[in-house]
Amino acid sequence: QVQLVESGGGLVEPGGSLRLSCAASRGTGGIHTMVWYRQTPGNEREKVASISPGGLPEYPGSEKGRFTISRDSDKNTAYLQINNAQPEDTGVYSCNIPFLLLWGQGTQVTVSP
Repeated sequence: QVQLVESGGGLVEPGGSLRLSCAASRGTGGIHTMVWYRQTPGNEREKVASISPGGLPEYPGSEKGRFTISRDSDKNTAYLQINNAQPEDTGVYSCNIPFLLLWGQGTQVTVSP
């Protein structure tokens, strides 16, 4: 069974950068859309970025321009680059493969001076 494992979270100052990784435990063939979500206490998860099998990114929210999603199909890994981090970026970031109904356990990002 494929598992997703996120990493790369941590504490960053406003204006700083982080790169989150989402690694699949075995090959998914790079054939599925992968999605990054963020959840904050008391709120539902919100989609922040997705990437198609062909590498086409989408950013449904206001993070466009500061967040960059990418993928390396050979490494079965998706990435989320966060630049110019803002306090409102704070939350638990989880990755998801909708077609496989797979979720990772999440990684905490905290943006604070």
